Amino acid sequence: MYDWAELRHFKYLLTILEKQGFRAAAEELRTAQPNLSVQARQFQENASVRLFRKMKNGRIRPTDTGIAFKVLAKFLLDTRDEVIDALIAIERGDITSVRFGSTPLVDQKLFRTFCDLHKEILPACPVRPTHGDAAHLAEEVAAGAVDAAFVTLPLHHPNLHIAELRRDRLVVCMRRDDPLAKKASLLPSDLQGNLTVLYHPQRHPNAHARLLELLAEAGVQINDCSWASHPSEIQTLVKDGQGFAFVREGIHLDEELTTRTIAGVNWTVDTALVYNRDRHPKTIPILVKRLVSQLSENGKKIHPANVFLSVQDALSARKDPAERVKDDPAQMRLIG
Repeated sequence: MYDWAELRHFKYLLTILEKQGFRAAAEELRTAQPNLSVQARQFQENASVRLFRKMKNGRIRPTDTGIAFKVLAKFLLDTRDEVIDALIAIERGDITSVRFGSTPLVDQKLFRTFCDLHKEILPACPVRPTHGDAAHLAEEVAAGAVDAAFVTLPLHHPNLHIAELRRDRLVVCMRRDDPLAKKASLLPSDLQGNLTVLYHPQRHPNAHARLLELLAEAGVQINDCSWASHPSEIQTLVKDGQGFAFVREGIHLDEELTTRTIAGVNWTVDTALVYNRDRHPKTIPILVKRLVSQLSENGKKIHPANVFLSVQDALSARKDPAERVKDDPAQMRLIG
């Protein structure tokens, strides 16, 4: 469809925009300025876009499309490098097996999809699944015992790359025959004294602490509760009449249970893939992009965000304060 577009076009135009002029870009790229001008004009004409305007002082000023181009061109060129790195590693035989981890609160369909995507690239490479708590898996990834792991946030580790993938709304799980199940949604005040089933704090201390903060902000205090170590145990306790619990929206429920949203708040459980910044199989960055693309096609709530949020931030910065669209209400999320 766009066979006329080549990677050199993106490199040339990115350098022009970054250097804010053709002469400086030509020197950086070690090419003739007329050649650079021809390449820039042809790309913009073929794509029917305008990436910059020339100023009186000879410098250029990017348009809104040009600002977006800078971010997306970097994304494209980085992906090119990651693809080549992966091919070289495969040719050298560097990736003979992989070990991927997941915490209990992560959607296991997401985890299996990631494993299947790796098998598409390397069918003969064994994928060894492992499960554990977020902090434990993070340390194993940092130490190299696990190649990558799906965890729920918040999580901070200086040696890990944390790629946030998906946000799922937290909803209240209750028995279908509970009187409050007649309501379309619950108020935060409905949780007081009823939210008495929680995921064990030792399983994810940071997430537990953040949840208590959010509840306190909504005026809900947790005085006494039952602990569960797995989503299935949470449902069992709720089914047995131990009280309400939080679960991820869309989770498969026992037929005796139902869920309700909480009016006035937007609490989410955020899923991320973590891998070692310096020592990781070179296929992983490519898999993250493929997974994000697949989630987007399926209409899931995602944040491939480092690229697309940067575009939005850049465009917002270009607008005058009076032109900026008012932000959505602040969300209270289970993420630092």
